Amino acid sequence: MAQDSLRRLASDLKTFLAAQDEDEFITAAAPSRAAAVVSEPAPAKKPLPKMPEGETLTVEFPRAAARLQEAAPAKTPAPATSESASPQLMTTAQKTAALAELADTIKSCTRCPLGSTRLNAVPGEGNVDADVMFVGEGPGFDEDRQGRPFVGRAGQLLDKMIVAMGLTREQVFIANIAKCHPMTDPLHPEKHGNDRAPNAEEIACCRKYIEKQISIICPKYVVALGGVAAKALIADAKSLGALRGKFYDLHLDSVTLPRPVKILATFHPAALLRNPGWKKDAWVDLQMVMDELGLKGARK
Repeated sequence: MAQDSLRRLASDLKTFLAAQDEDEFITAAAPSRAAAVVSEPAPAKKPLPKMPEGETLTVEFPRAAARLQEAAPAKTPAPATSESASPQLMTTAQKTAALAELADTIKSCTRCPLGSTRLNAVPGEGNVDADVMFVGEGPGFDEDRQGRPFVGRAGQLLDKMIVAMGLTREQVFIANIAKCHPMTDPLHPEKHGNDRAPNAEEIACCRKYIEKQISIICPKYVVALGGVAAKALIADAKSLGALRGKFYDLHLDSVTLPRPVKILATFHPAALLRNPGWKKDAWVDLQMVMDELGLKGARK
């Protein structure tokens, strides 16, 4: 009797251990569930058939995978490439609208003291699709009264310079660094000879306007008229004499250009009126732009 009981007990123990092959795997993968199962009497199980050699058992836990996915940080979109982030050239209609909106902003600007002493702000004017843009330092007496750039004696000389290049005023764009008239005596704006160059503070306040205009028009060439405009637009600029005679890549502080723009420095027309002997040197500078654009102006 005792031997029979031992045999039955040994057989039951062998069956029980075979059944633990599955329970042991489940316990390792999901301890909490195994703990619950252990607390209850487990029903008798038949041993599982052995897996054929060379095969593997894949067990998925969808609820655990879902919890891991919820806990994972959200994926951020890939940063835009430099190509997609670069601004695009505007159409003629878009340029016209953007410049008109910017002009309205300039006309109501009071960011610096010039805004309270001017008669008229002078945003600029010309062809929105111009290949060449002329940039001076600031409006003078006549410009302050008409609200247009380069309309006094210096402007008449600039018109002749433009025609000599084989262009017309209507084919180029003309603007200034400062958009309001800098005066030596702001209390008497009616005085003639009351002009001065804009100071660093005034240039800093107006810089974003001229830079925005250049980025909208995006000419092929900018001609900086005079040392003030040249030093404001050309990085690490020295004297006008040191800057003349070569093209520079134009880099702006507040905007990114849709395409490369070259800048050339030459004399301001007002300086040429005071020093007629410099006109020959200024003509050499303008011929550099003409050669680049293939213009057939009057050569002397």
